[in-house]
Amino acid sequence: MSAPPEEASRREKESRQNQTKPRQTAESSWFKIPAPLARLFKKFPLLTYPPNELPARSPKSRDVASLYVFISDQDALRGLPSFNPSCLKWQAFLRLAGVEFRVVSSNNHASPTGALPFLIPPAKLNDPKSQTPIPFNKLEQWGLDNGTSKLPNVPSRKLEAYEALLDHRIRAAWLYTLYLSPLNSGVLSHLYVAPNSASQIVRTTILYQLRHAAETEITKSSGKPAVNSTTIYDSAREAFEALAVVLGSDPWFFESPTPSLFDATLFSYTHLILDESLGWEDRRLNEIVQEFPSLVQHRDRVLQRCWPSLA
Repeated sequence: MSAPPEEASRREKESRQNQTKPRQTAESSWFKIPAPLARLFKKFPLLTYPPNELPARSPKSRDVASLYVFISDQDALRGLPSFNPSCLKWQAFLRLAGVEFRVVSSNNHASPTGALPFLIPPAKLNDPKSQTPIPFNKLEQWGLDNGTSKLPNVPSRKLEAYEALLDHRIRAAWLYTLYLSPLNSGVLSHLYVAPNSASQIVRTTILYQLRHAAETEITKSSGKPAVNSTTIYDSAREAFEALAVVLGSDPWFFESPTPSLFDATLFSYTHLILDESLGWEDRRLNEIVQEFPSLVQHRDRVLQRCWPSLA
């Protein structure tokens, strides 16, 4: 696992600028990889393998679609929200669109495209292609075509600026909070490290890879040579404030009568940031979101629509 799991789903956006040379940062140098592991990586560099076949446990036929996401097996059986924003975004969107589906615990390595989420449609009689996997970048159209609810089509010119707030400032704050904040190491380990291996050396390696990839993405996105938590959280506060202003007193963004994909995208961050069950120790991002009651209420409305038993 050489990158934060949700990083793979960033392919739905335009390619970013060429990656800058690796830098050491002031606040994140404390998680340097141990020297023995560094020497091991030099001898045996990480490889990127081609997309995998579908998981062997994938059933051959289904009455409903299956959405493969980051989630524990227990939570998948209960249909609960994924702990990964990129997966939760599409999980919420499909529910808002009125698509009947089940969730399956998975990881990037099990995805045919190398990224989660992906969806396998329900089987159709005498149609072997009916269960061709749907990658995340085609889920919006598939959901609109197969859902029972009509969702609004928000003009792209309205979306671009506000999507940038989510994709850069808020995402950077999420990456720092989960991957780089020392106080939240336990949350990171519980979600992404411990489930992969009982070996301490493997866990140490995974932890290093996740943190290094998060640090790289933050510096690349910000264009600054060092990760500075104060700057990251200040930028996130400005982004949330701008979103609160555009939402105003309306229930949904852009004066839409019903929630759209944008509402699902914001929810994928605010819900996880406000989710007390995750056990956040560094609560700075949680406290920032709490400063904007309209965004908290927006999260609650989406939760009520998608998971009423949790609201």
